[in-house]
Amino acid sequence: MSWLDDDGDDDELDEFDESQIRTRPNPKANRPRTKRRPAHADAETGRVLGVDRGRYSVLIGEGTEAERTITATRARELRRMPIVTGDAARVVGDTSGDEGTLSRIIGIVERTSLLRRSADDTDQVERVIVANADQMLIVVAAADPEPRERLVDRYLVAALDAGIRPLLVVTKTDLADPSEFLRHFEGLDLQVFTSAQDPTAEHGGMPLDEIGAALVGHSTVFVGHSGVGKSTLVNALVPSAGRATGHVNVVTGRGRHTSSSTVSLRYVAPGGAGTGWVIDTPGVRSFGLGHVNPENILAAFTELAAIAEDCPRGCTHRADAEDCALNEAAAAGRLGEAGLSRLESLQRLLATFADKL
Repeated sequence: MSWLDDDGDDDELDEFDESQIRTRPNPKANRPRTKRRPAHADAETGRVLGVDRGRYSVLIGEGTEAERTITATRARELRRMPIVTGDAARVVGDTSGDEGTLSRIIGIVERTSLLRRSADDTDQVERVIVANADQMLIVVAAADPEPRERLVDRYLVAALDAGIRPLLVVTKTDLADPSEFLRHFEGLDLQVFTSAQDPTAEHGGMPLDEIGAALVGHSTVFVGHSGVGKSTLVNALVPSAGRATGHVNVVTGRGRHTSSSTVSLRYVAPGGAGTGWVIDTPGVRSFGLGHVNPENILAAFTELAAIAEDCPRGCTHRADAEDCALNEAAAAGRLGEAGLSRLESLQRLLATFADKL
């Protein structure tokens, strides 16, 4: 007899029958994985005004009767994306702006510009400062603290790399004559304003009307060394700003950091002449350029960039570069006085960034 015979009694195995047991399927195991996300067709787009401990202030309905500021957090899928002041954010949820409400940022509209810096020139990690700005107002002091030409050069390089128009304000001109300092920047397309602390000084205090006229219709990021009077200027232009101001240490000659965050403030020109956006940033003592593409510096000097097309491959365009078409044009007198000044400015900025060439 074989043990495979069917003569055995199956009743003995009934106690092991589990066919009647009901199991709950694992929804995660049974559902196919997908990276598709909801379209959020009802999302509204607003301007990010600032961020504080993971909460974003977003202006919705800008320029309309329904304009309001809401508080939002970021969606989980955006946790690796930097969301900064100036971003155009897509938000969903409760966007009424009522007290206690919270919406969610689910996306960022493509940026028109991005101002960045690194900790130093060798650091490839970018620190995003502001998005969608089209102007940079560089604030320096004629004295107390002393102006730093190289720091301003670095601001200019970062602005040119980002495609942002640079402007320059020299404060405290009643303490020192800035003429020698400003000679350093001759040849650049750089609008310069001078400002004095004393309203009775020769040039009469802050040129708020002139600076304000340059702000109308633009989104302007203010940058500068600590203690140069940047926050004081912001408060004068936007009286409701309330930005903290400090003083310069008499021993070290350094300014004290007062603004601790980046924030967008609306500028309203007197007499209803228009509005603009002032983006105040914390004061810095260094500005790394590890992220910058040196070719963008040359591209900002359009007339020189056209001549540089005849340069050999890999040309540094510096004063000691061999067979450089720019140097040859200068030697042949084809650039003129203005062109020579522009070339000197270009080569100075390239020298500031020489380690990246």
